[in-house]
Amino acid sequence: MSLHPTISSSKVEGTKVYNLAGEMLGTIDDLVIDKRNGHVRYAAMEFGGFLGVGTDRFPLPWSMLRYDVEKDGYVVNLDMTQLRSAPRYAKDELPLYSDAYGRGVYDHYGVPWV
Repeated sequence: MSLHPTISSSKVEGTKVYNLAGEMLGTIDDLVIDKRNGHVRYAAMEFGGFLGVGTDRFPLPWSMLRYDVEKDGYVVNLDMTQLRSAPRYAKDELPLYSDAYGRGVYDHYGVPWV
């Protein structure tokens, strides 16, 4: 199987996200792209709730995610404790994706700000 270096955002949305232990954490709901440089800043991961009701969105720095061909999903070095205390928002309450907000998200995960 050939692994292509690019992917359409419509194919990323709905992709499962796993932690290093192989536990499914959620699915990618949306991508947040920097309008100035075109880089993906975050993958908004849907987590929690039941059948999509009561789920929150967790912005994960894109650089944290690694695609795993075997899992056909993304793997992130993240445990449930860190996820439960992470920045989040309800699906119908989009945050203002300012640089200050982004720094807070990246700081939470210990990732250098872009």
